[in-house]
Formats: sequence, structure tokens, C-alpha cells
Amino acid sequence: MTATAHVRRPPTGPALPGPRGPLSRAVLAALARPGGRADGTERGTLPPLADVRAADPYGADLQLALYALYELHYRGFTGVPDAREWDPELLRVRGALESRFLEALRADTPPSADVDQVFADLLTEPADHSGSVAYHLEHSGERWQMREYAALRSLYHLKEADPHAWVIPRLHGRPKAGMVAIEYDEFGAGRADEVHSQLFADLLSDLHLDTAYGRYLEVAGAETLATVNVMTLFGLHRELRGALVGHFACVEVTSSPASRRLTAAMRRLNAGAAAERYYAEHVEADAVHEQVVRREVVDGLLAQEPQLAADVVLGVTATEFLEDRLSRHLLTAWRAGHTALRQPL
Repeated sequence: MTATAHVRRPPTGPALPGPRGPLSRAVLAALARPGGRADGTERGTLPPLADVRAADPYGADLQLALYALYELHYRGFTGVPDAREWDPELLRVRGALESRFLEALRADTPPSADVDQVFADLLTEPADHSGSVAYHLEHSGERWQMREYAALRSLYHLKEADPHAWVIPRLHGRPKAGMVAIEYDEFGAGRADEVHSQLFADLLSDLHLDTAYGRYLEVAGAETLATVNVMTLFGLHRELRGALVGHFACVEVTSSPASRRLTAAMRRLNAGAAAERYYAEHVEADAVHEQVVRREVVDGLLAQEPQLAADVVLGVTATEFLEDRLSRHLLTAWRAGHTALRQPL
């Protein structure tokens, strides 16, 4: 026996969450099964495809099942073998879940190939701020609401920019160079303490929240899960590279104004220097990124592959659609004095 035989590897990810319906129950049970085998022929293992096709595409059950399967491509879950990432039965179910989600997004967003008009709309700030979470937090939000917002956003921001990195090997030339330049900034420009996911962890610490990756999955509703799932959906499929570029561009173009409001909100609420810094950093950085992503990444991609214009628009409109759903959920709960989480912090 070697000297390292009893050394235990540290957990690579969070614990598996609890299910929220039959689809997620079946998927999570398959992931937790000893021996790491997902046999779709065994009763009660993985959900029939007919059940997936009949599920609410934006519901908590489907979104959690999809989120759990997507996490196998990131840090995984404690106790789930790394090899499950490419389990063919899990991939079969994941494909069905993705198809249901993508079909709904295509149906619920207006089809268009007018990229210029879509981005012009993004750059026009609406006069009515009643649907803006950032505006609410800036002017009247309470500290408990800011903590809930940060907890929910941690599901993405603790892996910030990771989903968008999937598109890099699918680009070449001008759009690739622009994308890498932006991602280099997102990943700290070579400094571990400046990686944006670390800056967000510092924000969580200032708000006295847990910085562990995936810690707040259990309290996040379907609206939050869908905003995270959509970027992985676009990222894992080469055929959706245009949609991922559209998603990334939408985030970068809209980030600076929202970050300015959230910086002011953090200052008003005395959240702390690190909490304020995270959004202040994005005011300046994303103002620059907005120009690069529009001129180099989007325009560069469409100069090479003009047939992807409709997919770029899909990436933008799907992002807006899902973010609007999340905003309505948060503001409806908060204005009624209720938590927007599944359980209070």
C-alpha cells in the first residue's frame, strides 16, 4: 500500500440539491446512485422523454434538472464521479431538456435578423424604471433585499465568464481576438485576486454571505436557474455560437448602467468596500467591453458568418426575456415585503 492510499480528495463541488419534481428527482437520483451508472432502462432511474416534452420549460423541475446536468461540465457535485460528465444516458436526457427549453425560448422571443436594431434598443434606457431591480436597489432597496440579490446572482458570478469561454475555440480571427481580450479582463488579467468571480466572493463576504460555490442553489427559484442555464445551453453547442455571442454582448452592453446603480446602492446601504468595488469595477470595464464586443466580436463574427445574425438576435432577446422574468419575480416579492427566495437567508 502506498503512502497516499488513504489521502482523500477535497470535494470538487457543492452537495447535490433536493429535487423539485419528478424530472429533477430522477436526474438527481441517477447522479447519486452508487457506482455511477445511469441506466435508462431501469424503472425509476431517468425520466421518459415524453415527460420532458410535457414539462413546463421554465418550471423549477425542468430548470433544476438541467442545471444539475450542466454543473457536471463545471465543478460537479460532491460524491458524483467526474466520468458522469459524459454518461450517454444523462446526455440523452439533457438533450431532451435542452430541446424543450430552447423551443420555448424561440417561441417566446420575436425572430429577427436585424442586429443593428436590437443593439440600438439595448442602448436606449427606458424612461420607466419600475421594472428595474438595479433602480429599486439604488433608491429604495433594503439591505436584506441586496443580500438576496447577491445570493441569487452568486450562482453565475462565482463562475463569471466561464460559460462564455466555450465560444472561444469556435471563433477565429477578429471575433476571437476581441472575445479573448474581454475574457482576459474577466479572468483578472493574470492576477488571481482580480478574477471577477473572486471579486464577487469578496462582495459576498462584505454582505456576510457564504462564498462557497453553489451554496445558494437550494434557495434559488426557477427564474434564477433559467438565467444561468441559458448561457450554458448556448455555450455547449457549436451551432448556437451566434446566440452565445449575442448573450455575451447583451450582458456587456447593459452592464455598465446597471453596475453604476448597484454601486450607488452598495454605497447607500454601507455594504462595504469590496461590495462597492465589484460593481464599480464593472462600470468602467464594461463600458470598454461594450465597444469591443459590438465592433470586434459581433461585427467580426457577422462579417465572417452573416447567416448567424438571427442567432445573435436570439441570444440578445432570450437574455432580455429571462432577465425580465427574474426582475418581475424579485420586485413582486420585495414590494409585498416577502422574500424572493425559496427560503429566507
